Amino acid sequence: MNRFVAALTAAALALGCLAPALAYTDEQNQELQIGQQVYQQLQQKGEILTSSPYYSTLNSIAARITPIANRKYFVPFHFILVHESQPNAFAVPGGNVYVTDSMMHFVQNKEELAGVICHEVSHDIHHDVYNMYVKDQRLSLYATGLSLLLGGGRSQLANTLINFAANIQALHFSRDVEHSADSTGAYVCAQSGVDPYGMVWLMQHFEQQPTASPPEFLSDHPSDSHRIQSLENEFAADPGTFAKFNANIATATPVTSSGWHDQYRVSYRPQASHNNVAARSSSGIRHIAPVSSHTKASCPPNWKYC
Repeated sequence: MNRFVAALTAAALALGCLAPALAYTDEQNQELQIGQQVYQQLQQKGEILTSSPYYSTLNSIAARITPIANRKYFVPFHFILVHESQPNAFAVPGGNVYVTDSMMHFVQNKEELAGVICHEVSHDIHHDVYNMYVKDQRLSLYATGLSLLLGGGRSQLANTLINFAANIQALHFSRDVEHSADSTGAYVCAQSGVDPYGMVWLMQHFEQQPTASPPEFLSDHPSDSHRIQSLENEFAADPGTFAKFNANIATATPVTSSGWHDQYRVSYRPQASHNNVAARSSSGIRHIAPVSSHTKASCPPNWKYC
């Protein structure tokens, strides 16, 4: 998510002079402006996919999760596919969650993809990107002061040390943020009736990939093994919420399935079925552009996931 800090800074400066919408707080209005600017930048780069067979899968999972997630944020969530070579997903302020087509190909089942979505909506629920932007602004001010003291601009070593120190502080903050998003994401999945072990299965899948990653203490994210252990500890600490879900990946739902496999252990059966939700998600997609910062959030009559 650090790759968006520069974009967020530019967006805030460019749009800060616009009149705020009366329907939102100043912070919410700024989040919407930033989110809209990021959308426009991705659109200009040609990365946004307005049509893809992957949308039928993405929207079916959105239909399961948004009834819970939308109650926790100030605008409805929108899910948008983007074309990138690496499996990834990211949320930006204003409710837009972007999922790469490479991620759609990478996941092994619906529960893993749901885990990605639950994690990402949690970043918006926590206002993480906005908070990262605010903190980055503070770090920039500190770095500027230190640069003047050390003769920054004339000494490459001084500038390198300043940037390294600022990044270490930001990375520590990011690890805390990721743990928090994992935790909230697990609850969003569980409350949506989706097996939260999908988050664990996806992290295990990433661990099995041969791509190199930086050591944990310098990484933007905690190591997968560390995050897996934290999630398993959370599941064990709240059996009332998590003990009913099946930890066996053999019970997972294939990505191409039109419905969902049973999310629960054999000894547990819920009172209500979610089949009606899955059935409503089997039709075609409807792409939604970001919410305008000057109007109260609303969805067209034919948008099913608000």
